[in-house]
Amino acid sequence: MRLRISQLAVRLAHGEGDVLKAVCQRLRCKKEQLDHLEIIRRSLDARRKDKEPRYILSVEIDYSGKPPKLQPNQIEETPEPEPPLVFSGAEKGAHPPVVVGAGPAGLMAALTLAEAGLEPLLVERGAETGIRSEQVEAFWKSGKLDAESNVLYGEGGAGLFSDGKLTARSKDRARIRRFFETLVACGASPDILADSAPHIGSDDLTRIIPALRNRIRALGGTCAFNSKLENIQIESGALRGVVVAGQEIRTEACFLATGHSARDIYSMLAGHQVALEAKPFAVGVRLEIPQHRIDTAQYGRWAKYPTLGRSSFRLTRKEEGNARRCHSFCMCPGGVVISCASSEGLLTTNGMSLSARDKPFGNAAFLVPVDLADFTAVGHQAENPVLAGIEFQKQMERAAFEAGGCDYGLPAARLLDFLEGKTGELPAGRSCARAVPAVLQNILPGFVSGTLQSAIPNMLRELNGAKLEEAVLYAAETRSSAPVRMLRGPTGESDTLKGLHPCGEGSGHAGGIVSSALDGMKAAERFIFA
Repeated sequence: MRLRISQLAVRLAHGEGDVLKAVCQRLRCKKEQLDHLEIIRRSLDARRKDKEPRYILSVEIDYSGKPPKLQPNQIEETPEPEPPLVFSGAEKGAHPPVVVGAGPAGLMAALTLAEAGLEPLLVERGAETGIRSEQVEAFWKSGKLDAESNVLYGEGGAGLFSDGKLTARSKDRARIRRFFETLVACGASPDILADSAPHIGSDDLTRIIPALRNRIRALGGTCAFNSKLENIQIESGALRGVVVAGQEIRTEACFLATGHSARDIYSMLAGHQVALEAKPFAVGVRLEIPQHRIDTAQYGRWAKYPTLGRSSFRLTRKEEGNARRCHSFCMCPGGVVISCASSEGLLTTNGMSLSARDKPFGNAAFLVPVDLADFTAVGHQAENPVLAGIEFQKQMERAAFEAGGCDYGLPAARLLDFLEGKTGELPAGRSCARAVPAVLQNILPGFVSGTLQSAIPNMLRELNGAKLEEAVLYAAETRSSAPVRMLRGPTGESDTLKGLHPCGEGSGHAGGIVSSALDGMKAAERFIFA
């Protein structure tokens, strides 16, 4: 019989023999009764700072012998795998479906449609990965911006230049597995299938994403880059086509996966009275501290153990007094802070790690929630009240651009200077060379800077050994999530426009690489099986 054994604790320096020994102890059996060991889940337990961290494993294994006593979450019969969805043989329409945007949602929507034999057209306003990477490097070195192909637009989406974290709150294990297996087939490490906190560095993503694009093409799909969606065509309340790079393309199905930075798409949809609503989001700063402080805080005296890798953190602070709640987000161990822009004169920031996570600093966003009521003061400046959150973001991004020297350098301050509301010399040792000393309170809304001044010192004290004088802040982190939601019905289509299928982060219904990919997959599946 095939068993799943969970909560197996093994030492850091373990091999297959150690795992088998732990299984034998749990089942009270001999090693000869076991075969075909597979580790299906691996997490690190470093909670006890006085004891060596341990790996906690879930394994599946063939067992021959007296049936063991089954225990929930300890010893269980391996569940029958869910039958794979069969997409082939879907009925083709008069015109191929169009997928707009080649981020996680768009790529997985296009792949799913292609697997069904529907020969989708995938269009992306930015360049393919290789060319885009060169454009981004030029932007970071000299501030030369291509407004259509940059850190935020292009093949791979904004997530191409990030830490590539594959975390997800979704319980949709079947689709998560399918997505991860697709990434592995395209060159990702098989470790992502078992690790509890899997990630793919940006250097690996630049190899994986083109392989995924080639799979779409091999299945009959077509990919067009440097091809911007300019408009949609509507007849009798239904989508009948799109205008891409000046060309009219007939289609009855458009999967809109344009990401939350494609602000012109929101404006275009609002002009067609497509149902949108404003939604809360969060803004703040990107904070950087030496990575060895994080490792020591999390791993204690085992911080330099070779197999542990770089540690991360997740910090929160509750609302108190006049300070709102605050949380860390998108932590990049051993990474760098990067400058991002998709429009002239507007600047935001993010973090990025390579697969080795071997840079000397770790960084994370520290964010403060922005509620709908906060848009009131800027709502009259927006072209549409639903888009007021975008105008709220733009105000910070304009101020950041100016404070950074008007050449896309990042405004930055030591944490201690930020706490005193002043500017000062930046440390020579930092990840972002093109950073400019600035008073960050001149960039952030008062409730944001006030909350961060109150919350950050207390949050960092939870990282035992982290020193406030070593922390550097970069402003402003404005695009952690979409400020607009595209309203969808039960079929996944727009509430007001048949044939339009919003998906991914830009739709306001997903956040992060995995949830966006799953949203794109589900949008395509609903269409296939409709």
